[in-house]
Amino acid sequence: MQPKITVVEDEEALSVLLRYNLEAEGYEVETILRGDEADIRLQEHVPDLVILDWMLPGVPGIELCRRLRARPTTERLPIIMLTARGEESERIRGLSTGADDYVVKPFSTPELMARVKAMLRRAKPEVVSSQLKCGDIELDRDSHRVHRRSREVRLGPTEFRLLEFFMSSPGRVFSRSQLLDGVWGHDIYVDERTVDVHIGRLRKALNFSNMPDVIRTVRGAGYSMEG
Repeated sequence: MQPKITVVEDEEALSVLLRYNLEAEGYEVETILRGDEADIRLQEHVPDLVILDWMLPGVPGIELCRRLRARPTTERLPIIMLTARGEESERIRGLSTGADDYVVKPFSTPELMARVKAMLRRAKPEVVSSQLKCGDIELDRDSHRVHRRSREVRLGPTEFRLLEFFMSSPGRVFSRSQLLDGVWGHDIYVDERTVDVHIGRLRKALNFSNMPDVIRTVRGAGYSMEG
């Protein structure tokens, strides 16, 4: 599963440039041009990292950063702020509002890519590591293999992505719509009942020989994976 990055930048040429370079690095990228639209979108879907412009229509980037830090779902979300303001007082203001890093325009694209990679490695190592482990289950992103107690578990491509999504955030409860967004993508229409079908297939594959069920159904909320 590719790390997901949201770029909130109203300068369309720069937004396209960032998308191109980030996708070339292997990230899944969503671009948003307005701060108010980003505010709504980030309440529905939390990526692995946000690149946020300071000056935005609708809601300024500095205010959006403050709102993200005030919400439990995004209080730890890695944020890199882009700005034309290079003064020390402005950098301090951006960092004190909650930004994790601060890049002044014009900037070096390779340097920004290196900062993105370093921040993901530091804040969310599970999204860049090729090996995931949760309890007695091990998943290898490179070979697309899964083992439970050293026994290989054979999964279809959708069940593999579903398990990878769960293992990236063990213990977190995901609604069906969040699973659809994270596993299938927000641009693809799939009925929410499809999630239940694939959860059933994943459970059947993982729970061989009376193994304990690691996927928990949370009534009225969704599903989570126990560590």
